Amino acid sequence: MKPFDSALTHRTPVARVHTEASPCEESVKRFHGPEGSCTAVSDLLSRIGDKWTVLVVSYLGENSMRFNELRRGIGNISQKMLTSTLRNLERDGFVSRTVTPSRPPQVEYALTGLGRDLLVPISHLACWTVTNMDEISAARAAYDARENG
Repeated sequence: MKPFDSALTHRTPVARVHTEASPCEESVKRFHGPEGSCTAVSDLLSRIGDKWTVLVVSYLGENSMRFNELRRGIGNISQKMLTSTLRNLERDGFVSRTVTPSRPPQVEYALTGLGRDLLVPISHLACWTVTNMDEISAARAAYDARENG
């Protein structure tokens, strides 16, 4: 289903309110391809919705960090995955990388203005998750009980 599909307005009052009240509806529509896909938004959402991206942005929200400091803070991330995540975030303009010439060179990562803007919805999503964790767990348990007979 395409975002802002007119079929949404026939589904529920909540869907109708969200689609009618969306201030960026026209902006999102201009990114739709001829087949109705929205690859620009989809590509970026897959990047910022990745668990490692969320964790890196959250950790860098406190202050700038060096690679190993960030890796220790996150914990269960491989060096290769952290390197890849940081490169992608730098490429997209969310993270800056500063090299201090020394022996060995010191590299620090920090959120850019765009990265700090991204931290806002990530923080809200994390807060929403913590607030609703019990309800989600109960729904999962009820579903699993129904499915497993």
